[in-house]
Amino acid sequence: MPRRTPHNWFFDKLRTPGRFPGFLKTASVCVLIAGLLSPLAQTAAAAPQVTAANDYCGGQCSDILPPGENGNATLAQILLNQAFGTQPSHAEDQLGPYANLATGYSGLTDAKINTFFNDASFGVPSDQVASTEKPAGRGDVTIVRDKKTGVPHITGTTRYGTEFGAGFAAAEDRLWLMDVFRHVGRGQLTTFAGGAPANQGLEQEFYRNAPYTETDLQAQIDNAVAQNGARGQQALADATAYLDGINAYIDASDSGRYFPGEYVLTGHKDSITNAGTIDHFKITDLVALASVVGSLFGAGGGGEVNNALSLIAAQSKYGVEEGTRIWESFRERNDPEAVLTVHNGESFPYATKPDSPRGEALPDAGSVTQEPLLYDRTGSAATASATSASAGAAKTALSSARRGMSNALVVSGAHTASGHPIAVFGPQTGYFAPQLLLLQEIQGPGISARGASFAGLSMYVELGRGQDYSWSATTSGQDIIDTYAVELCQDDYHYLYHGTCTAMDKVEQKNAWKPTVADGTAAGSYTMRVWRTKYGPVEYRATVGGKKVAYTSLRSSYLHEVDSIIGFQMLNDPDYLKSPQTFQGAVQHINYTFNWFYADSQHTAYYNSGDNPVRASGVDAEFPVRAQSAYEWQNWNGATNTADYTPPSAHPNSIDQDYYISWNNKQAKDYTAAPWGEGSVHRGNLLEDRVKKLVQAGGVTRTSLVKAMADAALADLRAEDVLPDLLQVINSFPVTDTTAAAAVGKLQTWVTAGAKRTETSAGSKTYANADAIRILDAWWPLLVKAEFEPGLGSDLYTAFSNNLPVDEAPSAGHGPTGSHAGSSFQYGWWSYVDKDIRAVLGEPVQGGLQQKYCGGGSLGSCRDALISTLKQAAGLTAAQVYPGDDQCSAGDQWCADSIVQRTLGGIKHGKISWQNRPTYQQVVEYTSHR
Repeated sequence: MPRRTPHNWFFDKLRTPGRFPGFLKTASVCVLIAGLLSPLAQTAAAAPQVTAANDYCGGQCSDILPPGENGNATLAQILLNQAFGTQPSHAEDQLGPYANLATGYSGLTDAKINTFFNDASFGVPSDQVASTEKPAGRGDVTIVRDKKTGVPHITGTTRYGTEFGAGFAAAEDRLWLMDVFRHVGRGQLTTFAGGAPANQGLEQEFYRNAPYTETDLQAQIDNAVAQNGARGQQALADATAYLDGINAYIDASDSGRYFPGEYVLTGHKDSITNAGTIDHFKITDLVALASVVGSLFGAGGGGEVNNALSLIAAQSKYGVEEGTRIWESFRERNDPEAVLTVHNGESFPYATKPDSPRGEALPDAGSVTQEPLLYDRTGSAATASATSASAGAAKTALSSARRGMSNALVVSGAHTASGHPIAVFGPQTGYFAPQLLLLQEIQGPGISARGASFAGLSMYVELGRGQDYSWSATTSGQDIIDTYAVELCQDDYHYLYHGTCTAMDKVEQKNAWKPTVADGTAAGSYTMRVWRTKYGPVEYRATVGGKKVAYTSLRSSYLHEVDSIIGFQMLNDPDYLKSPQTFQGAVQHINYTFNWFYADSQHTAYYNSGDNPVRASGVDAEFPVRAQSAYEWQNWNGATNTADYTPPSAHPNSIDQDYYISWNNKQAKDYTAAPWGEGSVHRGNLLEDRVKKLVQAGGVTRTSLVKAMADAALADLRAEDVLPDLLQVINSFPVTDTTAAAAVGKLQTWVTAGAKRTETSAGSKTYANADAIRILDAWWPLLVKAEFEPGLGSDLYTAFSNNLPVDEAPSAGHGPTGSHAGSSFQYGWWSYVDKDIRAVLGEPVQGGLQQKYCGGGSLGSCRDALISTLKQAAGLTAAQVYPGDDQCSAGDQWCADSIVQRTLGGIKHGKISWQNRPTYQQVVEYTSHR
């Protein structure tokens, strides 16, 4: 069977040949009538000209969010899409322009930017109004949608009406998706959407990270409101109004029978009688949604048990002292060659290596076992495919230290042609149908913003623009998660807490499912069970010094996902946010681990957010620590999971640096982040090299900065930054072998041409330098293994590979979303190969590895290993390198790289050519300021 990734949802059944005709015979009349009742089919009403006196961007703000704004579809629209490929209005109209930049950027001009992006100015010109709506007949809010993209522009005369309109518009565009993810956040996806193995895996992944009860969810809201005074009360009022808007749409679409068709296909509604219900949203649903977003994108850290296992492997092979030095050289905590976002030399020490570590709780060799999540499997929950999905979910859930997305390019006005700062930035949140994010403009008392928000959390714009400023974020990954070794007492479910034998809390979610039209998976059930301690949920069990322990995971945002709402409220408030300083003040209230970027007409700014716990003296954040008072976070309260956090001044931050780049790279000197691989070669270098060159030349424009981003988006990091040194080793002597010589020639030609993965022409679906790309894709894992495994030994090589994957090429199945995900080249052994090869060549290396590995340090032996593996790679066929999957036939190189909009509902879209760039993206240059 073809491999399915975690987000290849339950609509595969609808693609089965012959399914449509039979289904349409019983339902065609009713569903087609339902389709005609969709709001998208209503006649557009006339609307007055929308003025934008509060817009200071001068027509120079643009954005894009593929595939399209409309993420709802009636049953008729879904069936037509599945049968004939037809698309509902505005379902994929942003996908083509987004895709076309890959081949169109070379000829880009300022006048052509909005060929590939949307005009993100405030308001809608009167001749561009597609529809005007007073949701639920309210007189205090209007939703105007534009003709080009269908984006809602929400204008309220009262705060309540404004937020009501935001909720109503969100439900119009993403109701099904919002419903899916409130169930994901509660670990209830299979009961809601069906028991497909992919659904099982997804709910398990999130339940491990946030096993909350309904009481926990409500307590988060109560605490956030209580701790934040007037802003807390305003947030509660906004959320209440937002929910009222969502529920008003649910009622209207239910009675009007234009609700999303997925509710019929999954058995929640009857297409003929309209029996069944769509549950109203409640405030705890927002916390469940926030926990999913925070877990995916804003929870840096973890991985301490894997770190411990690789350290033990290193010490086992080399002895404690040398093994530790080797481990540290691969960890690259503070690599002097790493690209930095704050590059002015300022130091921001965090999670640095202590001189004398205290409290470490390394496991006894061979004693670590992962804590089981599932119990009492029945039916389809006990199949091999379900078991495989569970294993993948467990691996993903426990690898938060390797998550990270998004990029930013920001240039100060001192280096632009206009004298105004320019920014090209956005979150790289993956490609889905419908998209996880939605676009909107909100104008009302105390709110003035346009941009993207996560569906179901769009009471505020989360990434976008205000009246005279724009902001965006990238995942930062600094370590806010620690692993504690809690000593067991009495039995396996009691532990010592401050000297008292304390019972663990058992949290369970029992799920059962049965076949539906959308998902024919046979009936099944299981129970998800998590054991919680004051130090967080149990992830592993082991022995330490012969004593039984449970390894728990404690993150500073645990039980505090809602706290960040205050920061987002501030970002939308034009009366508060008026400067780079107030921008930094706003994002300081966001406890997710993000890098935040800002630009207005005069200034740029950067701030790294997150509740960074102040660790006890001597505690090494890299490894598990004993669960004892002496090693807890300073002033930690186990009842509330609060502690002392590092002050804002200790977070990497800057105003008006010459330029900023971020692609999840190291933030600043001495700032240790959780992910491995922040060394001499990182995908951040692809931005750094291009932006630095532009700044040095001066006169940067929106066009030139977009070109720099787009060029980096097509670059193969290995080919651009590592391959030249590999070829230098090979060419240190004449290459006499004909197979190797031919391969070297092709690779060199590709490097000379720019080392990009680009089509021969737009739409050709064939790469230029296709053979060279195939050879490198095949060669990289072979050469890395031949270079390092002989010196490290297979056990340590495998352990280090568990800390940091060897490769992340576009065609590989990597990251939380698997293949066809776009995002590539973040995690790999590029820096290790780079440092080692330069050392073998005799070139200077700062922060080098402890030993030389390629050929044991001999240039000739290294060359032999590279040539041998190169010949092996060159001999592999395209079908062997690109074996095919449920999307592509074997050997189709372009398709193997291609981006697929993963279906989270009934509408599917075509593939687009690979690009490594943000999903939602802004291009901004403000001309004036308030």
